[in-house]
This record gives sequence, structure tokens and C-alpha cells, in this order.
Amino acid sequence: MQPVLADLIDLLALERLDRDRFRGRSQDLGWGAIFGGQVLGQALSAAVQTVAPERPVHSLHGYFLRAGDLARPILYDVDRLRDGASFSARRVTAIQEGAAIFCLEASFQRDEAGLEHQDPMPEVPEPETLLSERAMALAIVDSLPEAVRAMATGERPIEIRPVELRNPLRPEKGEPRRHMWYRVIDRLPDDPPLHRYLLAYASDFSFLGTAMDPHAVSWLTRGMQVVSLDHSMWFHRSFRFDDWLLYAVDSPSASGGRGLVRGRFFDRQGRLVASAAQEGLIRRRS
Repeated sequence: MQPVLADLIDLLALERLDRDRFRGRSQDLGWGAIFGGQVLGQALSAAVQTVAPERPVHSLHGYFLRAGDLARPILYDVDRLRDGASFSARRVTAIQEGAAIFCLEASFQRDEAGLEHQDPMPEVPEPETLLSERAMALAIVDSLPEAVRAMATGERPIEIRPVELRNPLRPEKGEPRRHMWYRVIDRLPDDPPLHRYLLAYASDFSFLGTAMDPHAVSWLTRGMQVVSLDHSMWFHRSFRFDDWLLYAVDSPSASGGRGLVRGRFFDRQGRLVASAAQEGLIRRRS
């Protein structure tokens, strides 16, 4: 397995300190703050490790409360809210220096058959016909600002191939809609919870930016304050994250300095495997 992916898997695995307490470290992606997807994936990992393996997670809802400190470890405390006949529920609080920086509630259900329907998968180009974000950045590396060069061109554990081209350095007005193919860069073990941690982690990439597309701004625009406020996910069907998944994202509303985004993950067979939603701060400072 490629080292950059192995390091991410180790990051999400956590150190178990007690029955319901875990400790995690942080990765520096070059943004000067802890990536929201990291604390989301780690909190889900902590919750999963306290639930019977025959009960996979089917939904999660989290709130980002404070900016975390990259230099300090994060403690994850798990509350076992319920273990019923079919469902289990957990609450996870991520703590640094005695203060909560993130909280998560997740629900787990034993597998069972039921009624089924889903949205159709959008028609988009196949991933093999598209360039990755990293490949596009490497092609123009000399024109990138020094502050974002390493972040844009460095090795990544998750490859993203966008359908619509967006330049955060020179944003233009566009529809609040994006389509991107995602997958990890190497083969993963046959461990379904791991695939879900990784998808939760990845679901925060290129997400909130969709709410800014109609306004010709991006997270790199001078004066913009862009922060995730909450994040929810629903896992509908089994999937593998070492095969391509299409992330179809739209933003139905922006108001009050906040933007709402919704996302759907489809596998290559057209099955809707997961959905996500997030509201974030998109404040234009004077």
C-alpha cells in the first residue's frame, strides 16, 4: 500500500485509551487548521469501535464547535446511548485542552432487507477520460502562489477527478452544481467500516465550495471566511472506496452568511451508496 494512504488509515484507526476513550493525532494539509473531514472520520472510527461489527453505521450528524490545534492530540469520548434489538446509537465528543471541538451522533443498524428505490445516477464522463486535481495543479505549478503550491501538488491518499473545471484562484460565476469522481489510490482491505471512515473523511473535500460558485468567490478569495458548521451522512448500500465513486453535489440555498450543500455518492454500477449534507459559514468580511 502506498505510504500516504497507509498513513491516513493509521490516522483514522486511533489509539484506544480505555473502553470508551480514544486518542488521535492530526495531519497538516497546509490550511493552518485541522481538516473537518479528519475529525469527522476519527469520531466515526471511535463510535464504530464500540458497536458490534454486525451493525454497520447508517447515519451520522456532527457539529464543528471550535477550531482545533494541529499540534495537540484529540481525545474522543464515546457515550453508549442505546443498544436495542436492531439499532445502536452513540455520541462522540472530540476534546482538546478540556474543550469540545466537535460532537457527533451516529446510528447503527443490523443488516435487513426492505423496500428499495433511489435517484438515478447523473450522466457524466467516465473517470478515465478526466484529469485529477493534482495532475491539473502540476501542469501549472509555476503559476501557483507559493502558499498553496505544496498543498495543491503534493501526494494525496484520495484521487479526485472533477467533471466541471473550477479555478479557486480565479473563480467565475457558475451553477451551484459539481460532479467529481473519488477513489483511494491503492487497494484497501476487505474491511467495510474502513471504507466508511475514509468516505466520511473524503466527503468534506470540494463540498462547501459549491455554495460559492454562483457568487464568483472561493475559499482563497481575499476577505472570505469559509468554515464548516455541521456535517451529516447517510450510508445506503455497501461499497468499496478503492473503486470510483461519483460525488454529485448541489447547493440549494445560501443566506445569512451560510451556504447549504448536498451530495450523493454513486458507484460505477449506478447505485446510490451514500448521501451527505453540510451547512457552512461563507462570510464576506469587509
